Amino acid sequence: MLPNPEHPGWLEISVNINPVAHEALSTFLFDIDCEGIVSESFNDTTLKAYLPFPEDLEGIRGRTEGFLQNLKDIFPEVNSYKLKISKIENEDWDIVWRRFFRPVQVTQRLAVIPVWEPVPASLTCHVIRIDPGPAFGTGQHPTTRMCLNAMEKACFEGSWTMLDIGTGSGILAIYGARLGAGRVAAIDIDPEAVRWAKRNIELNDLPIEVELSSRRLENFKQRFSLITGNLILGTILDLSPCFPRILAPQGKLILSGILREQVGEVEEKLSQYGLCKDHVLFQEEWACLIIRETH
Repeated sequence: MLPNPEHPGWLEISVNINPVAHEALSTFLFDIDCEGIVSESFNDTTLKAYLPFPEDLEGIRGRTEGFLQNLKDIFPEVNSYKLKISKIENEDWDIVWRRFFRPVQVTQRLAVIPVWEPVPASLTCHVIRIDPGPAFGTGQHPTTRMCLNAMEKACFEGSWTMLDIGTGSGILAIYGARLGAGRVAAIDIDPEAVRWAKRNIELNDLPIEVELSSRRLENFKQRFSLITGNLILGTILDLSPCFPRILAPQGKLILSGILREQVGEVEEKLSQYGLCKDHVLFQEEWACLIIRETH
């Protein structure tokens, strides 16, 4: 991202807290207009969020402190937290953001390389180039890695199609095209995510054109062989009634963005619509479900 001399700079909100509260905290941070949320490493319990430097800094601090205090009441596991708020000058933003995103070998078949890094000549696997911007999905987070891994496991014979819900950076849609999907549609209700997904799609020389849009899931009538959604628990539960209508016979539904302890709730909800777990992946506190129709 290029610096904008008129930009007020960025506010970094850093919260070290039990991962059980990360989903709720992430939702809150986006609600106060944060444009990106990252963690420095897979084992780190700290979330860092970034938003344009606000006029009412103390108001942001107060709302965040109040929300964190309430989290301690909701989640018994949250015994304490550490909050740090600091300003990042606009000219330092690009350096800060790049610190979180490094080349990663996601699976034996896939490497994800930041656009500002050279592609090693020794690589013989699939390569995806990513400029994450504020969108989620770089291959660094366990939920993204598990989704990419699950896509490799969901093998299809002949022609197959894919729908990526909440595409974020576009990484899952890009890999679907790489894996041989005859058609890939990707949707996100966030216009900024769609903009960055478009950039990432253009960075990769794909064999097909990805159909990128802000269409609502309810508006899709077609069925897809593979549906992916790296979302959050509430969104997955809300969208559950739509899944059986758009999942093709013998198709697979890949869902992540949920914690280990939330798997049972998702399974129970999906069972109401004739869907069941085919396989589940775990990494750290996170889970990824591969779903099929109940036979």
